[in-house]
Amino acid sequence: MALYRFKSRETGDLVMTSEHGKRLLEILGKDPSGPGIVLPEQMPGAIDAIRQAIAAEEAELQRLTEEAAARGEPPPHFDAVSLRMRSVPFIEMLQRCQQAGVEIVWGV
Repeated sequence: MALYRFKSRETGDLVMTSEHGKRLLEILGKDPSGPGIVLPEQMPGAIDAIRQAIAAEEAELQRLTEEAAARGEPPPHFDAVSLRMRSVPFIEMLQRCQQAGVEIVWGV
């Protein structure tokens, strides 16, 4: 699958590249290899899981930057678009769908 297309009856489709869509699904504990669904009752936990992954990623990037500085090396190169930035549209979709009581599906 080259792209993930997340769909709901509440929002427009959200399209992500395979790499980034797969990462978000893995954070949610969903199988990225086929079609799937996030039910409204799962959405608060999904939002929390994404926010925890963001915090963990940012802590790791900070640690690596500080270690490089302590060794007198330039800071490491990181992806220009962070998980925080990539996940904002998905978190917004989750919040809107939770409020409306509708599911999000992909791969269908």
